[in-house]
Amino acid sequence: MEQESARVVVDLGQELAAASLHTGGALWRLAESGRGLDANLLRLPPRRTISEHTDLQLDVLLIVLEGGGELRTEAGTQELRPVCALWLPKGSRRSLAAGVDGMGYLSVHVRRPGLTIARPQGDAAGEAACLLGQVCPECGRLATERAARFCWSCGTALEG
Repeated sequence: MEQESARVVVDLGQELAAASLHTGGALWRLAESGRGLDANLLRLPPRRTISEHTDLQLDVLLIVLEGGGELRTEAGTQELRPVCALWLPKGSRRSLAAGVDGMGYLSVHVRRPGLTIARPQGDAAGEAACLLGQVCPECGRLATERAARFCWSCGTALEG
């Protein structure tokens, strides 16, 4: 696998300047393949909040880039202003509130694993279903319905 080169991936100031002050949500996302980090440039419009929540999986680093607001935790309220860095440890309860000028910030954390569909481990899946009674003894095709009495392909009576 070829090593990627270090490079500038975005001008955060330009991204913030190009978006309306009242535009909320993600303005930019790190999308490089093979990355180990997720990073998002976000804007919280003036006087808007992100309600109290807890991330049980990830530590998050937020860096305020423009505007300001408040970080609210069980320990109290802290003022946020440009170039403040916030560490939000996993398991901590927090909420954010933007001030009158809104708040633009960068969020960085270890890449969240994608959702995967996996079989249950070991015996958790139980015993596999026996479908032998639904297999045609003549042509070997599997019945399309559990209650089928005859093969859908050749018409032979099923043994199940």
